[in-house]
Amino acid sequence: MKAKAAVFREKGVDLKIEEVEIDNPQPNEVLVKTVACGVCHSDLHFVKGSILGPVPTIPGHEPAGVVEAVGSAVRSVAVGDHVIACTSMFCGRCKQCQQGRPYLCMDRRACQRKKGDTPRISLDGKPLTQFADLSAFCEKMLVHESAVVKIDDDIPLDSASLVGCAVTTGVGAALNTAKVKPGSTVAVFGAGGIGISIIQGARIAGAKQIIAIDLVPEKLDIARKFGATHTILGGPDSPDGDPVKAIKKLSRGGVDYAFDAVGLTQLSQQSFYSLAPRGLAIIVGAIPHGQKLELDPGHFYVEKSIIGCFMGSNRFHIDALDYLDFYKQERLDLDSMISERLPLEDINEAFKMMDGGKVTRTVITFD
Repeated sequence: MKAKAAVFREKGVDLKIEEVEIDNPQPNEVLVKTVACGVCHSDLHFVKGSILGPVPTIPGHEPAGVVEAVGSAVRSVAVGDHVIACTSMFCGRCKQCQQGRPYLCMDRRACQRKKGDTPRISLDGKPLTQFADLSAFCEKMLVHESAVVKIDDDIPLDSASLVGCAVTTGVGAALNTAKVKPGSTVAVFGAGGIGISIIQGARIAGAKQIIAIDLVPEKLDIARKFGATHTILGGPDSPDGDPVKAIKKLSRGGVDYAFDAVGLTQLSQQSFYSLAPRGLAIIVGAIPHGQKLELDPGHFYVEKSIIGCFMGSNRFHIDALDYLDFYKQERLDLDSMISERLPLEDINEAFKMMDGGKVTRTVITFD
């Protein structure tokens, strides 16, 4: 079947809207009509070459839609179900899956088509690589059953789509990876979609102080609306000065948790240095390929720690539904995170807006 998609072929060249061919579902696959897809920094990193991967491909990995067809072995969803999808698909059999860490699945190939099979997506008779095993900047998605979870029909799909990546990553970083404790102090470097989600996760966890740091004053105003108790304007000319010193002053010696929500080595360092003794720094944003992170080892003598975070340490089929319950309870604000809604044809404009730092989240919507 035919579908319009935003195809990426070469670094520095705009995505082009093209007609691709989508295959029929195999036994463990689900065909989804895409209704909405958030635009993530990982997509931007990929098209700018900071994240490497095969091309041509169709980016997009934060989608929501409606099931159009299912394979013969699919039991978790049915035609007509509203679903959200996540790149954290899993085999269910490897050591990581068995130990309750499906987001670290060691056998993603079990969720992909075998060599020699008809490709899920093709263009002009040639296979297209499925970005993040989703390729959601497309009118239709053909994915493994473990990638999707059914949601209630009364949840707006544009808002629900954010749970596929930004919210799962950010809220999960606070609740699952860091395990933020009630009454603790938190710093979040970067107030984009991921950073705002971390702020909301820290608020839900009961942090008493949440400090947001960003280069854009307007984004700090937004951060306060989502739960930041204090803000610091970054940059060399900032009246707030060195953010590490400012954080230590506000928190009376350093924070318990600090998050790099952007993926810059400078911010990862500042996150680590802004900690109190025994504090924990969490790298959530994707640091571009080839960069190195250097830290003063003296800080480890007061038992500071730094760890990575992949997709909010999620168990998507559990966490996603919990986050949507928070949304229904008005404890998690998804609607206000959406700065812009654009059609697929404006995907390149969406990337420019994100690169300019003016949006929390742009959502691509489909007719």
